[in-house]
Amino acid sequence: MTEPVPHDPQSPVPPLDTIDDSQRIPPRRPAPLRRPPISSADDLPAGAVAALGFVSIVALVLTLTWAVPRGITWYHHQDWAWVTQATATVADPVHAYLTAHTAGLPLTASSAFVIWQGVGLGALAASWFTGAVGARLTWIAHGTCSVLMVWDASPAAGRPVATALTVLAWTIGSLFALRGLSLRPLIHLHNHNQPSR
Repeated sequence: MTEPVPHDPQSPVPPLDTIDDSQRIPPRRPAPLRRPPISSADDLPAGAVAALGFVSIVALVLTLTWAVPRGITWYHHQDWAWVTQATATVADPVHAYLTAHTAGLPLTASSAFVIWQGVGLGALAASWFTGAVGARLTWIAHGTCSVLMVWDASPAAGRPVATALTVLAWTIGSLFALRGLSLRPLIHLHNHNQPSR
């Protein structure tokens, strides 16, 4: 062990071995100054703000007086029967299936149909917002049962088309219900050489 070096009073910095390790504190540096947040309203001249406000008001007036009435007129002149027909192609066979298979039960076919709709919408919403496994499994089971009911209760001539529309409707809903689901395996690597904590 070496002898501590005596402190020279003329030296501005004492030798390191004269300061205890617990008392060594690194010098504090002042934090860099933060820039003020950027405010575009302060950076734009008043004339530009006034012009932007005027253009926005003109765009709003044109939208309300010209675009909205044109959109309503276009909507009324469209043939939207395909939407109701496609919905009926899926919903009517399900209702017919439930009517045929709820005979003798305390549950009416109308109540079973409402439950079928509620479970489907609830599973879709819960899957979309929470991504819970149970909600996704319910959505998958609901879609599978719907396809089977449509296949069973549709007229024989239109059975493939009705089933295909049901599968398409279910897969479109699955874009939302099963979002983020990946079939890639999740691999966890553990380093066994590190000591456990």
